Amino acid sequence: MEGHLQLDGHRTWYRVVGDLEPGARRAPAILCHGGPGATHDYLEPIAELHRSGRACVLYDQLGNGRSDHLPDADPSFWAPALFERELAALAAHLGIDRRYHVIGQSWGGMLALVHALERPPGLLSVVAADSPASIADFVAGANELLETLDADVAQTIRAGERSGETSTPAFQAAVMEFYKRFLCRVDPWPDFVTRSFEAMEGDPTVYATMNGPTEFTVIGTITDFDITDRLSEIEVPVLLVSGEHDEVRPHVVAKVHERLRDGEWVLFEDSSHMPHVEEPERFLEVVEAFLERVEA
Repeated sequence: MEGHLQLDGHRTWYRVVGDLEPGARRAPAILCHGGPGATHDYLEPIAELHRSGRACVLYDQLGNGRSDHLPDADPSFWAPALFERELAALAAHLGIDRRYHVIGQSWGGMLALVHALERPPGLLSVVAADSPASIADFVAGANELLETLDADVAQTIRAGERSGETSTPAFQAAVMEFYKRFLCRVDPWPDFVTRSFEAMEGDPTVYATMNGPTEFTVIGTITDFDITDRLSEIEVPVLLVSGEHDEVRPHVVAKVHERLRDGEWVLFEDSSHMPHVEEPERFLEVVEAFLERVEA
């Protein structure tokens, strides 16, 4: 089932995988993509959770993919609060806001944690995969990883950031070297991952405005994002997932884990930033087991 949520005059596209049956034994899950500015495509493997009878909701956040694009919106429009309202409205629109889970990846996990801080009464749990609670912590870790690459790769990226020339083939090739080590180690990338990156390149409005030019230089509207000191306010169980080679480094995720009231953390030793792509079967097993424990 596909449809659109109307919010403040703008349309958010969604797809339901599985059946949204009232009173279903397994509560549905809303899947939040990262970026900010990516699309649902690369999260399609997570929707395989429907095989256990759990409906999954994929959607493109406003400004991305099949949702309305607003390239002329004021930069201040693209703020975390917008996407938290969109997430809450989507749950209500689908009639699942009395009983549901949220699974977010990267920025999507940050969004899921923000959503949990609002304490929606029907939220059962959050899965935050590869997600920091502080942009400053993430950027510091990504820059540390950058320095582990060949000197010419790091120098090309640094030079491009200084000059602002971040669309040159040399710069893009250097960034891809980082991505192949710390974003997704599957080679070649699956089509569903490539589609999300192509969509971001087609309209970089959200990523450029909220994040900035690269993972190493975040100068957009999420620059000051930091909910570290509020994590203890989250009342629902939280599962953290990350990779040993993740651009969101393990010590960054450990900082999140330490501050949660009811948190679990599973580290995937053979993954970087996309365990759901790099170790998909284990990822599904870990997440489904967690969701079922929450519902028991």
